[in-house]
Amino acid sequence: MTNGGMSRTSNRGARQAASGHTVVIETARLVLRQLELSDAAFILELLNEPAFLQFIGDKGVRTLADAEGYIGKGPGDSYARHGFGLYAACLRDGTPLGICGLVKRDGLSDVDVGFAFLARYRLQGFAVESAAAVLAHAKQELRLRRVVAITAPDNPGSIAVLERIGLEFERMIRLEEHSPELRLYGPGRSVRAP
Repeated sequence: MTNGGMSRTSNRGARQAASGHTVVIETARLVLRQLELSDAAFILELLNEPAFLQFIGDKGVRTLADAEGYIGKGPGDSYARHGFGLYAACLRDGTPLGICGLVKRDGLSDVDVGFAFLARYRLQGFAVESAAAVLAHAKQELRLRRVVAITAPDNPGSIAVLERIGLEFERMIRLEEHSPELRLYGPGRSVRAP
């Protein structure tokens, strides 16, 4: 069991850190690790930031118990079912800055890369650094042929990140019949699978 009672999964390329966290990806400045129940306070803060609510949506997380439920039923379930999910994007000292990882959504045939960062850590290149590393991990370790991304059409920050990591706008989509339209991004010509 990892910290917080969630069971470990056998993610390809993951390792158990001395801290007990399951580290999946490391970059020059960041460690991306599985979210754990002990991350509830961080998740509670992140999911209630104005930008998260505006661009991603209200997940109904209002208490630490709600945050623990979100972690267990969202990322935790995804790790168990798919071998990937959203990860805590942390500084090397362990400070969580945001989340970044892979999501398998109903309404999308492909896996998508998703990310969200606390306001105080935006505009410092962390989203680009983590999302690029997640795409590389998806291709090299998980052997996923195609990874896409979705974003609200009025979210210029996310659009800029997606373009910086080599994804290109493909078309407008809806995940469900009456849901808002989203911009779908896919691999650019230089990063398409053979």
